[in-house]
Parts: sequence; C-alpha cells; structure tokens
Amino acid sequence: MLEKIIRRTFPGGIHPGDFKNQTKDKPIAPAPLPKEVVLPISQHIGAPAKPVVAKGDKVKKGQMVADAGGFVSAPVHASISGTVIAVEPRPHALGQKVMSIIIQSDGEDAWLDGLLGDCDADALTPVQIREKVQAAGIVGLGGAAFPTHVKLSPPANKPVDSVIINAVECEPFLTCDHRLMLERTSDVVAGLRLIMRALNAKRGYIAVEANKMDAFEKLREAAKPYDDVSMMLMEVKYPQGAELQLIEAVLGKQVPSGALPMEVGACVQNVGTTVAIYDACRYNKPLIERCLTVTGNGAGKPANLLVRLGTPIAGLMELCEASAEVNKLVLGGPMMGIAQSTSDVSVIKGTSGVLLMRSAHDFSDFQPCIRCGRCVEHCPMRLVPSDLSIICEAGRVEEMQASGIMDCKECGSCAYVCPARRPIVHWVKLGKAQLAKLKAKQPAKKPT
Repeated sequence: MLEKIIRRTFPGGIHPGDFKNQTKDKPIAPAPLPKEVVLPISQHIGAPAKPVVAKGDKVKKGQMVADAGGFVSAPVHASISGTVIAVEPRPHALGQKVMSIIIQSDGEDAWLDGLLGDCDADALTPVQIREKVQAAGIVGLGGAAFPTHVKLSPPANKPVDSVIINAVECEPFLTCDHRLMLERTSDVVAGLRLIMRALNAKRGYIAVEANKMDAFEKLREAAKPYDDVSMMLMEVKYPQGAELQLIEAVLGKQVPSGALPMEVGACVQNVGTTVAIYDACRYNKPLIERCLTVTGNGAGKPANLLVRLGTPIAGLMELCEASAEVNKLVLGGPMMGIAQSTSDVSVIKGTSGVLLMRSAHDFSDFQPCIRCGRCVEHCPMRLVPSDLSIICEAGRVEEMQASGIMDCKECGSCAYVCPARRPIVHWVKLGKAQLAKLKAKQPAKKPT
C-alpha cells in the first residue's frame, strides 16, 4: 500500500483555523435517550417522505414511520419506541416548518422484530446491497443528504469505476468523522468494499486530510489486504472535502458544469454514510442515529456524540452545558452550516454538528466590493464571486444564470477572504431562490 499513497489537492480554496482540539481526542459517546423525538418527513434532497403512522399509534425502534415519496427520496424510521403523539408541522433546520412525526418514548427502547440481525454482508449481490441501503433510509451524512441508493444506481451508460470515501472532514470544529475513522476503522473499509461491489467499481480510494495521520495510519493498515484500495493523503485545505474538489484532487478529473460525478465515472461517499451502509448490510439496521460534534466556545463540555434522529437540539445544548452567553447557534460547521434563529429544532440525518458561539461577529457592517480579486483567487469552482454578489445584491435575476450561480457550492471561501466583509454566500442563496421563482413562472417548453 505504501507506494499508492499520494498527497494531492485542488486549485483555490483557503486554510482557516481548524479549531478541532476541543473534541478531536474525545471518543464518541451515546447521548441520553430523548423523552421525545421530532422526525421531519423531509430530511433529504428530493421528494419528502409520506407518513404511514397517525396520532396514537404505537411504534418500535427502527419501524418505518414515513415511506419514500419517490425514487429520489428516503424513508424515515422511528428512532425510539413509544407512541406517536402528533403528526404536524414543526420547525426545521432549514428555517421553515415541516410536517413532522412526534414520538413520545415509552422508555423501553425496543427494536422492531426482525431488525438488528446478523447478516452475511459478503454474500449480498449488488441489487441486494442497493435494496438494503434504500430500505434503511440512508442519505449522505456529510450534510448534502442525497439519497444514497440513487448514487448506487447509475444508469447503464454511466458506469462508475472509482469510489472515493470522503474521510477529509475539512470543515472547522467538526471531528465526528475523525472519531469514526479511529473507532470503526474496519467498518469504514468494509463499507467501501460494499459500495464498490454495488457499483461494480474497479478502484476504491480513502482520502484523508494530512492533519489526521492517526486515522490515516489505521485505515491504511485495515486496507492492506485489498490491492484495489488506495489510501490518499490530502493537503490540509478547505474545501478539500467538497465532492467536486475531491474528485479533481484524487482522480485528476473535472466534473462538467451541471453534471453529476458519474459523468467522470466517480462516486463519493462520506465516512458516516459508509459506516451506515455497512450497518444496514451487516446488521439490517435502519438509519435511526448519527454521530455529530457539539462544540464551539459556548460549549462547556464539547463532545462527539451518537445521537438519535429527532433529538431536540435544546437537549444537546443542555447536555454539553451551553453558556448563557451563546449568541449564535449553527447546525453543521462555521463555513457551510446553517445559523438557527431558535433551538426548537431537532437533529436530522444531515446534522453533522452543533456549533455554539459566544460573541459571534455581526456582519451587517459590510462594505461595497473593492475589486481586490481575492474571492476569485480562492474560489474552488473557478467563478467570479465578486460579480455574483453584486448581481444578487442588486436583484438582477436575468443575469444570474449566465453568471454561473448554479455552479456555486456555497463553500464560503469567498466570504472568508473578503476584506469588505461582504456576505457573498447569503446573496448567492437569495439569488438562487429568486432564480428558482422566475423559472417556476415560465411556461414549460414543449417537446420538439
């Protein structure tokens, strides 16, 4: 394996402080069983799931409570056993209210019969692997929350020959993936092998950033028996773990604008997703919990936790002794996470972190663009963020599409280096929303 170790990166990007010392040496600990969970039916990209339970129903842990609303969708499962006390709109991490299933715990935490068995994952066919992943409700746990079975089902004319495990975790503060690599090393490799088999991929890569050498060495040892798996040591840089940048760094290939990784024969899966795939295939376990990091200068007891989906964020804040001076709550990391206006939201499949900050800076004092070009220099997508911000700030919707706005991955590198402190990502998000509204009003094109 030694000769296969390659250190690579991508053009652009930044190197912010990683702020991982608070939690990088803290083992994953199970969070206390919540008394109540709130499970939104939309925890993924694609169609929302459809509730299959009603108020008053008794449910067991792992029982499906909402079925997938289409192929690009994912079912939702009860994360505790108990009683459904409501099916109603509740606050969601994305800022709006979403139909949710609220379950009150019975304290028994009992599994649904037939789940959590001992399965021979090595005997599964590619079709069976995809079926188990789909039934388990697995989505991308790095934050994007794209239904995983869709990634494992490319069309016949788009074969995938390379699988990349994103073990980079370049987002500052977060360390839950790092801990998974250390604590479930062999399961990460086994999960990669299952993904490769599901896609009939010839090569597997595990990409680890160079600030996690302990994880790199453990994974390299675990991967030694497999000649078709290569370890990739990546330069410490943000956003090294972004899907398109990782593909470029590992494979030397650029995904065309508007295309998916399958266009260049690649599939990228996050570490947490990979472990969830292993659990679904090996133990018939649906996705009812995930690892996340609670951290920041407002956390009295920062931690890496294994948390049931639907757990109230307010409960995690109390568990980790959030300071009364916390004035900013972010779900995810500081670069691509979403700031919350309330702690009355719950953990969903894409919640990788809970960032608690005291004395967070107010960016309302931004200035006009000074055309310094720093954002252009650091943009990993080779865009001109300064122009994007000006167009979006002015609301010039007609110009947005031509500006390449849909290629922006909202990584935040531009805003990080901007001396004028312009909220570029916020304007891009607003611009994308305005563009979507404009397109929705346009009549559909007739087929030629």
